[in-house]
Amino acid sequence: MLAWLAGVPAAYAVSAVPRPVRAAAGPLSIGFVYMSPITDAGWTRQHEDGRLELVRALGDRVATKVVENVPENADAERVIRDLARQGCKLIFTTSFGYMDAVMRVAREFPGVVFEQASGYRLARNLGAYNIRFYEGRYLAGLVAGAMTRSNVLGYVAALPIPEVIQGINAFTLAARSVNPKVQVRVVWTQNWFDPPRERDAAQAVIRQGADVLTNHSGSSAVAQAAEAAGVWMLGYTSDMSKYAPTRQLGAVVHRWGDHYIRATRAVLEGSWRSQAFMGGLKDGMIGLEAISTRVPPDVKASVERARQRIASGELHPFGGRLVDNQGKVRQQSGVLAERDVEHMDWFVEGVVGKAVA
Repeated sequence: MLAWLAGVPAAYAVSAVPRPVRAAAGPLSIGFVYMSPITDAGWTRQHEDGRLELVRALGDRVATKVVENVPENADAERVIRDLARQGCKLIFTTSFGYMDAVMRVAREFPGVVFEQASGYRLARNLGAYNIRFYEGRYLAGLVAGAMTRSNVLGYVAALPIPEVIQGINAFTLAARSVNPKVQVRVVWTQNWFDPPRERDAAQAVIRQGADVLTNHSGSSAVAQAAEAAGVWMLGYTSDMSKYAPTRQLGAVVHRWGDHYIRATRAVLEGSWRSQAFMGGLKDGMIGLEAISTRVPPDVKASVERARQRIASGELHPFGGRLVDNQGKVRQQSGVLAERDVEHMDWFVEGVVGKAVA
């Protein structure tokens, strides 16, 4: 779930390297490695939904195996290696913390294709894929800025890495574009999936005056905390309305299925190439969904206009003058360079705190 860091190829170009070869007989055996249990909402749920879309689309041309709740430590390497030894010819690993393990196993199994979610390392048989999550966060920020009455927004976040920081900044910029008085208070949990910590962090920002919450973490705990406290929330990764039926304003939802289908077809057809793929609003890989009837029509309309403008390239969440929360001007005009977005390690004006744990 982490961001693209140093070493990302310029413009995410397709790597000009030979493709791995797979045996043509029988269904393609595909492995999926998940960092948390498969629940009914959250990061892993969305990847599992993507896998199910793949199975529906390709039927008996594929056979999938899933290993869930795999920690980002030595166990990951063991699990990935076991899947390769069991005959998987395509393996999707769905958390950044697996990247080093995937790289090592990929060297051992040159005939297997590996794809790493949110990683940045590439090899002859290793690709990477991710989503511009900050595009969806910008849409959520428009709603949060319009709906807050306390002018304090709460953000429960796992780890202070670029992917998370990008989302916090985009959310804040959008919220302050409609309500310049907004402050965003961030609480770090230091773990992608830890429901008790996520709940405690949500309660902490509520005590600090937040009346709209969002999160970058793996469970439904923040949604549940918002519902219990009677504050608004914007879900992340999945529609969390089951857990916040009266308090969810909308949800930034991830859609991985199209990428899984596209990558698998490329392997089946022998056309797969190592690349760093990045999707976004334009591709339908992320969006603000399940917008509540409690959100006023004019706010919904502004979200739709922003969605269209971001998808077309007319609007960039990190366009225009950017000032950090220490008062330093980071950009006077234009659009922040992609590489600077990838390495973002600072908070924009309006975020309370530091971009470190």
